[in-house]
Amino acid sequence: MTLLQGRLERDVVLRSLVNHSVPGVERVDVERGTVTRLLRTASGTRPVTVLVRDDGVEVTAEADLALLEIVREWFDLDTDVDAVAAAFADDPILGPLVEALPAVRIIGHPDPFEAAVQTVLGQQVSLAACRTFTGRLAAAYGTPGTDGLIGFPDPPTVAAAEHEELRAAVGITNARARTVLALASAFAGGLELGREHDPARSRAELLSLPGIGPWTVDYLSLRVVRDTDAFPVGDLVLRRALGGATPAEATAMGERWRPWRAYATMHLWTADAALQAASAS
Repeated sequence: MTLLQGRLERDVVLRSLVNHSVPGVERVDVERGTVTRLLRTASGTRPVTVLVRDDGVEVTAEADLALLEIVREWFDLDTDVDAVAAAFADDPILGPLVEALPAVRIIGHPDPFEAAVQTVLGQQVSLAACRTFTGRLAAAYGTPGTDGLIGFPDPPTVAAAEHEELRAAVGITNARARTVLALASAFAGGLELGREHDPARSRAELLSLPGIGPWTVDYLSLRVVRDTDAFPVGDLVLRRALGGATPAEATAMGERWRPWRAYATMHLWTADAALQAASAS
C-alpha cells in the first residue's frame, strides 16, 4: 500500500464517488471507504483499489509512479485547500461552508474520455440515469477485466460503433448517440483534456462538436481540465445553491471568488447535496 497524503473530507469524497460510479466499471464500498476500478496507464490497464482516509488516500496496488500520479490528480491532492479556505473565509456565502468543511477538493476522473462520455450522457437527466447509460455503453463496448470489472472502451472502439447499434445498446436518443460518436472520433483524432493541455484549444474543439454546449465544457473544465476558475453558471444545482440565481446573477456573484471559482462551485454543490439529503430524510 502507498499513502498519498492530502487532507480531505472523507464523507464528501465517498458521496461523490457513489454518485458518479458507473455500474461494472467502478465499485464503491462506502463502509470500507474504497473505490475499485481499472486504470488505463501508459504501460497498460491496471486494477487498483483506493482507500479514502481523512489524511489522504491509500493505493492498494503495486503502483508505479505513473499510476500514483493519476490517483493524485484524480483526488486533487496537490491543491492547497488551506489557501482556498483562506480566500473564502470572509465571504458571507462561502465563509460558513469552508468553516464547516475546510478540505473540500474537486474529485476529478482518472480517464478523460470516460469522463467526457459520462458528462454527455448526463445532459438533462438524473445522475442515476447517467450512471445507467454509461454502464450500458461500457457493457456493450468495454473490455472484461479482473474481478468482474469492465474496462471502459477507448475512443477508437466507440468511434467505430454503428450509430443505431450504439443508440439501442445505451437506450439514448439519436442526437445523443451522434454526440457520443462525434466525441469519440474527436478523442481518437487527438483531442486531449487535462491540466497539461491547452484549455482554450480543448474548449474550442469540444464546442465544435454536435450536441456539446457551454455547460458540458464548463463541467469538464472543472473536473477534468482542472481549471481552478471554472464556473458552470448554466448548472441548475449551482444556481439553486445560490438562491435561484440567474446565470447573469451567478456570474456577477462569482467575480469575487476568482481565481478559485471551481472550488466555490464544489462547496456550493456539497452544501446543496447535504440540504437535499436532509430534506429527503
